[in-house]
Amino acid sequence: MGAYRQAYERSMHDPEGFWRDAATAIDWVMPPGEILDRSAAPLYRWFPDARLNTCHNALDRHVDAGRGDQPALIHDSPVTGVLRTYSYRELRDEVALFAGALRRLGVGVGDRVVLYMAMVPQTVVAMLACARLGAVHSVVFGGFGARELAARIDDARPTVIVATSCGVEPGRIVAYQPMLDAALAEATHVPAHVVVLQRPQGPAELVRDTDLTWDDALLGAVPAECVPVAATDPLYILYTSGTTGRPKGVVRDNGGHAVALRWSMEAVFATGPGDVFWAASDVGWVVGHSYIVYAPLLTGATTVLYEGKPVGTPDAGAFWRVAAQHGVTTMFTAPTAIRAVKKEDPDGKLAEGYDLSRLRLLFLAGERLDPETYAWAGRLLGVPVIDNWWQTETGWPIAASPRGLETLPTKPGSPSVPVPGFRVRVVDGTGADVPPGEEGSIVLGLPLPPGCLPTLWGDDERYVSSYLSAFPGTYLTGDGGHFDTDGYLYVMGRTDDVINVAGHRLSTGAMEEVLAAHPAVAECAVIGVLDPLKGQVPRGFVVLKAGADVDPAELVALVRDRIGPVAALRRVDVVKGLPKTRSGKILRRTMRGIADGRTEPVPSTIDDPAVLDRLRPVLSDRGHDDHHRRRP
Repeated sequence: MGAYRQAYERSMHDPEGFWRDAATAIDWVMPPGEILDRSAAPLYRWFPDARLNTCHNALDRHVDAGRGDQPALIHDSPVTGVLRTYSYRELRDEVALFAGALRRLGVGVGDRVVLYMAMVPQTVVAMLACARLGAVHSVVFGGFGARELAARIDDARPTVIVATSCGVEPGRIVAYQPMLDAALAEATHVPAHVVVLQRPQGPAELVRDTDLTWDDALLGAVPAECVPVAATDPLYILYTSGTTGRPKGVVRDNGGHAVALRWSMEAVFATGPGDVFWAASDVGWVVGHSYIVYAPLLTGATTVLYEGKPVGTPDAGAFWRVAAQHGVTTMFTAPTAIRAVKKEDPDGKLAEGYDLSRLRLLFLAGERLDPETYAWAGRLLGVPVIDNWWQTETGWPIAASPRGLETLPTKPGSPSVPVPGFRVRVVDGTGADVPPGEEGSIVLGLPLPPGCLPTLWGDDERYVSSYLSAFPGTYLTGDGGHFDTDGYLYVMGRTDDVINVAGHRLSTGAMEEVLAAHPAVAECAVIGVLDPLKGQVPRGFVVLKAGADVDPAELVALVRDRIGPVAALRRVDVVKGLPKTRSGKILRRTMRGIADGRTEPVPSTIDDPAVLDRLRPVLSDRGHDDHHRRRP
């Protein structure tokens, strides 16, 4: 039996023994005696009697072990021309000081801190400072607009908000402060303080008496020591796109998170202390939380924080420059990024001038990895390309080729095999397993392994109803797919209305809510359609009220304003009608199929087939999405 199969079988048959052994890689204030609390099933909790501090495990323990001079964080910002390396000691000291500043502003154990920040080292400092105090951070991606930010502020109810004055992108400055001010005006919750990191590219005007700059917050602050917390206490809240309504806050606890991420770095990513790991993502997404900030530092590796793009900073060789300059051993990014590079530099000429000899592995995740991108990256880099599949909710890979355990063969189009700890099944509508090759809903057996969400913020009932109720004893991933006869998983896409744009999960329902609020719109639908670069992009379809008129560009701008540029909606078509079932349900799945080029039969449940016939040419139009159309 190979090392992978041995580990997987043990994790299934003796999960408590498996994770007890994994937990020895973490420093505990009080080591776990009980490993798994099943008393409130299906709400399971790992290491219920243990205590630790995540920041200590990420920073202090490495300094105490004599490795304080090792590089911990490399900040590489081609958009600002800044390059700085922080040792473990330097990063610990900055985190301790900012933790002291937060404590002086009233932040303590269990208090929430919302971070609305760019890809700067202070974002990592702020996250770890919250962990040091036992506070709960909630990072909101800077691309979200005021309305989305306000909803998250009201749900998390932070004591303090920490923001950067702006984000810097190629050719433009994105002012954060106006969006933050608008969000605070809309929100009902009022934080005690707002701390603003003033960036020279776009400083902000502070308008409230409770606002202060980052530098002012540090004046007179006393460095804070690590505060032990229960392993089951929350470390962070990360909001994920759901349907309309109250935002869905995924909770990550301290103990299970530390154990799972530390184990995954060596077992899945084959990365150990002293290696250089680069996740080319954003700290606002789960990949950034797990594999820019926490997992590399928990492991004692060096992590790269990159403020730039795969192309345009300055060219499509940017990724190879970063990997070569910093001696990256393992790289992790999204297929979208590689497709963007391939589009600009199809022959990979820009990689030829860089020494990539230290690069061992390229991991790709965030959306389905198409076989051509998989093959192109492998040919260019000459290293294994590892697809992997996971979710915001799980926090680390569900399926992958675990390179630290065993070199398993990879298959184009598959994220490989279930990772130890995850009991992955593909089921039909009754919850019965389907045979290899047959598609169904992908579910995970309970209990989920450590590191996965134990619940949603403030809403156990919603967690159970959203994820745990479809099929008893399982977690519903919301993705569909199948196994092949070798036990390799193929994930074919979402089964709900959340689409995946360049690795960012976005709710089409939230976009529909914005469109429907326009006074000229009678009804609307937003669907995700295949895109060769981004995986999926949203397309909007609106039916106007009788006698009403509207410029579709106005509708695009409205969604951008309410949800933010991250929505990526660039095309809205005005149509006479939307295809529906006789019960009034819009046939979104049928619309998606036609837009993606599939031959879709007329559903037997359709109310008026003529409506679908009229819409087919519009759906089949594969023109550039950066325009807006009006249809008769």
